[in-house]
Amino acid sequence: MVQETVVAVAKQMREGGYDRTKSSFKNWLCLITRRRIIDHVRKRTDPKLRAPPQVREGNSRTDSNDRVPDPASLELDSVWEEEWQKNLLDAAIERVKQLVTPKQYQIFDLSVLRDLPAGEVTKLLKVNTAQVYLARHRVGSLIKKEAKRLEAQAEKAVIKS
Repeated sequence: MVQETVVAVAKQMREGGYDRTKSSFKNWLCLITRRRIIDHVRKRTDPKLRAPPQVREGNSRTDSNDRVPDPASLELDSVWEEEWQKNLLDAAIERVKQLVTPKQYQIFDLSVLRDLPAGEVTKLLKVNTAQVYLARHRVGSLIKKEAKRLEAQAEKAVIKS
């Protein structure tokens, strides 16, 4: 399904299938992905298109096609958006990590990403509480800016291609 989705995206990009004025790139890509999943499920459930199940002796495992959930039961939009935001945030964090001092990032990591109380962070890293709150604010702001920049960059890359 992934390969079929990539091929479909490439074909539609060449043919001008993506129109920025109609929807965002994320929504357009989600639509193409959803269609590939639906096509796959139709092939799997249509008796004319479905291959007979292969049963291996001594193997009681379910065939991988039978483990794919029905797309109608999934909330694809919310899953898609959640994954998009998570990957965007991870990329932004990695880039900002290179811009700040190791100490600042360590404070941010412990207090924000690992959700340790400021008091514990001060004891662990031998810093004062003001440094914890300052690092949280500065690094957090940089990550937000970087995430917005990355999202804008992704939109521009789609438009250019």
